[in-house]
Amino acid sequence: MSDLPRKAVTRTAKLAALPLGFAGRATWGLGKRIVGESADLVGRELQQRTADQLFKVLGELKGGAMKFGQALSVFESALPEEVAGPYRVALTKLQEAAPPMPTRTVHSVLEERLGAHWRELFEEFEDKPAAAASIGQVHRAVWHDGREVAVKVQYPGAGEALVSDLTQLSRFARLLGPLVPGVDIKPLIAELKDRVSEELDYGLEAQAQQAHAEEFADDPDVVVPAVVHQRDQVLVTEWMDGVPLSEVIADGTVAQRDRAGQLLARFLFSGPARTGLLHADPHPGNFRLLPGGPDGEDDWRLGVLDFGTVDRLPGGLPPTIGAALRMALDGEAEAVYERLSTEGFVKESIELDPEAVLDYLLPIIEPAQAEEFTFTRGWMRSQAARIADPRSPAYQLGKQLNLPPSYLLIHRVTLSTIGVLCQLGATVRLREELEEWLPGFAAESWAEEPDDEGPGDEESAVEESAVEA
Repeated sequence: MSDLPRKAVTRTAKLAALPLGFAGRATWGLGKRIVGESADLVGRELQQRTADQLFKVLGELKGGAMKFGQALSVFESALPEEVAGPYRVALTKLQEAAPPMPTRTVHSVLEERLGAHWRELFEEFEDKPAAAASIGQVHRAVWHDGREVAVKVQYPGAGEALVSDLTQLSRFARLLGPLVPGVDIKPLIAELKDRVSEELDYGLEAQAQQAHAEEFADDPDVVVPAVVHQRDQVLVTEWMDGVPLSEVIADGTVAQRDRAGQLLARFLFSGPARTGLLHADPHPGNFRLLPGGPDGEDDWRLGVLDFGTVDRLPGGLPPTIGAALRMALDGEAEAVYERLSTEGFVKESIELDPEAVLDYLLPIIEPAQAEEFTFTRGWMRSQAARIADPRSPAYQLGKQLNLPPSYLLIHRVTLSTIGVLCQLGATVRLREELEEWLPGFAAESWAEEPDDEGPGDEESAVEESAVEA
């Protein structure tokens, strides 16, 4: 691969091959069954071929195609096990791997963005990328002051590719459904498209990462690399080693899984409270386990990477979330319904039974009921099946609920984080984190009337981004 493919016709053809290839393999599978091969054997082979093609196409195209694959990877735990098996390996690869940019292209970008004498900024620079992702790749280097650094270089043409891919994928959304059953693809793609400009702006990313780095500088549990330098489509940050969360998911000990899960939940809820920002790309490729936690070298800390997508929440997570969650746990159906209606989760034109709404919510919020909860793929699948089955009362009620736009990213981040916790199989004291960090949830404060304002409308978010830029 010589460069990031930028011709729309080429990229569209590759993306179109996904649903067409799926149809072709289904025909091939039928032929194999006709000649007498086991249906189970043919089914497994067909799924594996589909998974291999999914990884190959999305990984090669990078851009929006790969971003879409990374987003899908955190929902793997919701898939039926017979489907999830082949996809698990293919989607996990997308969390950290992609074919690299040619060295000459990397040097050209660095010269254009950092100047003709860019090499003088570094004592060492490794041409081979340490990681490659959806819109850029990372090179390991040594800064001129001796610090080990990560140099993130955006692919030329990444912006056009990102927009083009997501536009094409949205057109294929219905046909792509069979590739990853149980995932509502079209809203996922629409939300990814809404974040394109922020993802491409390394200046905004540098601001968000530095805000986290400063806030968590002395934290015993969470590590965020500091920003060293940023110019246009090049971002230089301190280097961070560690065990990728994808490896912990595959081969980690019980202690590693539980510690990673606890710290991931802590970061999800403490980040907005401490920085006014929500890290909005929680796939496993963006996290590391590092030795040297509070209990010494045998303990673990959570390293956090990639702040290209964040939700700006100046007051932290909305108090309505915590208050409604506490009310639901206490069985206050009428109060929960009133709170959800006020915030726009139930439209004025619709009237629902408050008890039915509470019954819909209780299984979902089960992890917050106990002192500790073990997240499993089985639990995630049961929730997905309950809500996605058209014959289920939960499905019928869920169709009538509304997700206000200002809560869209919070909702996706929460679901994605829960998906990662289920991949880890982690036992987590979630209630403990909620009581400390979620506004409105703590027993002594939930009865107080929280601020009725949500996380902010789209205009205020745009205005704030403009001010920060």
